[in-house]
Amino acid sequence: MEPTLIVCGHGMVAQRFLEELVSKAPIPYRNIIVFNGETSAAYNRIQLSALLSGDADEESLTLKPDAWFARHGIRVHHGETVQAIAPDKHTVTTSTGRVYRYDALVIATGASPARLGIPGEELNGVMHFRDLNDTRTLIELSQSRQRAVVVGGGFLGLEAAEGLLRRGMAVTVLHRSSHLLNRQLDPDSGKLLSDALTARGINVMTSTSPLQLLGRDSVRAIQLNDQTLICTDLVIIATGITPNRELAQNAGLACGRGIQVNAQLQTSAPDIFALGECCEFNDETFGLVEPGYQQAKILASVLAGPTEGAAYQPSVTATRLKISGIPVFSCGQQAPDEHTESLVWQDFATGSYSHLLVRDNRLVGAILIGNTSQGPWYQELIAGNADIDLFRAQLPFGKPFCKAAA
Repeated sequence: MEPTLIVCGHGMVAQRFLEELVSKAPIPYRNIIVFNGETSAAYNRIQLSALLSGDADEESLTLKPDAWFARHGIRVHHGETVQAIAPDKHTVTTSTGRVYRYDALVIATGASPARLGIPGEELNGVMHFRDLNDTRTLIELSQSRQRAVVVGGGFLGLEAAEGLLRRGMAVTVLHRSSHLLNRQLDPDSGKLLSDALTARGINVMTSTSPLQLLGRDSVRAIQLNDQTLICTDLVIIATGITPNRELAQNAGLACGRGIQVNAQLQTSAPDIFALGECCEFNDETFGLVEPGYQQAKILASVLAGPTEGAAYQPSVTATRLKISGIPVFSCGQQAPDEHTESLVWQDFATGSYSHLLVRDNRLVGAILIGNTSQGPWYQELIAGNADIDLFRAQLPFGKPFCKAAA
């Protein structure tokens, strides 16, 4: 029998892994089976906000056509999930009751939206913004409902707010932190973003959180921790994610917050691997796609063999996004401490803002809003632990000024 590789999940990271694997020669697994819990082939999840706002269509989100999978002999079962793993037997059982044997198994089950854990969360009209089906439902509901409350001022919540605003809804954003994007921005840049969103017509409320959702069958209002009531027809919860570890945990694999893996993305079972949002490496889990892509490349090398030198090491990653047309960039340390110095530059005419954090003449963090063109260079300086002493004074103005100074 030909060696069989089974992949549980078919998101962006799983698809990147498949692409990396088939680029190797020769491929040790001629029989590759993918179980995709969603009914649609792997798609660009990052573009869901563009789909919600009407700037993209579903067809443009598809990562690879069916012909690509047929060409590489990859069988994808849509709408069918792996329900159980038997590591001792090297088998999986799917949601249809079928049993498959594997020689190697890759778990790429992603993550699920975090719940609020408050009364009323089960009411109709309480949604998440996580996958294609969520987006389709939000587009449909926006045609008949007028008011929406988004709980969570992270990038996913703000993208949902902008998309619903573009669909003609009145939108309020609730965020429990003192400023928006508090994991990526400092208070000043968060305030700049909040002001810009307010000017766009989004009602932003920070330092607040919901106590309960009210309604008989469908949500009709949301009660805040200061007892304020906000009437609404729709609530979108965007308060983070929880790694999907249950499949591995039930199989007896070592788990923390996610599925624990080593530098080869190997779990506590020798022939089972995990990557992406569901995995945990050195007590760290991953919510961005870039670390998942790095893991996909390493795992493809490990499974293609030989494995010498193939080891995952988290690198400095950056958050790049555009909210309501406002570019945002964040990399490295985001909040100053007693060991850092801040270099802050702001152009009030254009609304551009730069906050650079320096420690021992090394750049350790960069926050940019408005003009983010220098972001990739700042990321290089952070990743390379470069000495900036020669051009420190010019650093906030970007690479061209620093090269001239050096």
